Amino acid sequence: MAGTETHYTLARPLFDKPVKLLIVVAPYYKDIADNLVAGAKAEIEAAGGTWDLIEVPGALEVPTAIAISHRLSNFDGYVALGCVIRGETTHYDTVCNDSSRAIQLLGLQGLCIGNGILTVENRSQAEVRADVQGQNKGGGAAAAALHLIALGRKWGDQDKDIGFKPQGSYRVADILDGSSQA
Repeated sequence: MAGTETHYTLARPLFDKPVKLLIVVAPYYKDIADNLVAGAKAEIEAAGGTWDLIEVPGALEVPTAIAISHRLSNFDGYVALGCVIRGETTHYDTVCNDSSRAIQLLGLQGLCIGNGILTVENRSQAEVRADVQGQNKGGGAAAAALHLIALGRKWGDQDKDIGFKPQGSYRVADILDGSSQA
């Protein structure tokens, strides 16, 4: 059982410039969502960051809200939170798979997202995972986003010194008639 396992946790990243995250939560199960949000807020604040919070109707809307925010705002990263509990139909599979896939695709486009959307079999599993004093999956999602932001900042400041770098300006016509100087 996951509750009895011990896991290695990376040290909290340090930032020399302010970091701001958007927490996007689907509060379908309000008490569980509130615990996830509390854990995420605490982790962000412990890293010296700030956050804004928005609510969306369900887990399927979380990635869309993140994509809209990315286009129209200036957050360094995102924390996706919510809970999907298995029901009697295949809707559970659709919501779990599609929300996770969309978040992953946004991440592959370069967005720094911590995915804390719980996908569980029952309410009891959700409560254990959302508990700030327990598994604290909200805090874990925020930590994941913070680590990705730190990684992006580390590598984003580097000059790879590879590829074509023009030494001056050239006109195509000069190049074609041979009058440019290299």
